[in-house]
Amino acid sequence: MLELAILFFVIAIIAGALGATGVAGFTMAIAKWLVLIFVVLAIVSLLL
Repeated sequence: MLELAILFFVIAIIAGALGATGVAGFTMAIAKWLVLIFVVLAIVSLLL
């Protein structure tokens, strides 16, 4: 899950550098949600 978030973050950086702000914003939002899900699942797995 974290690997996907890093991948989407890299895609967002590349798209932002190339001027595709719509794609960059969309992929950044996906990366943000994936990191949030990863953190929640990591906390749950540590507690159980």
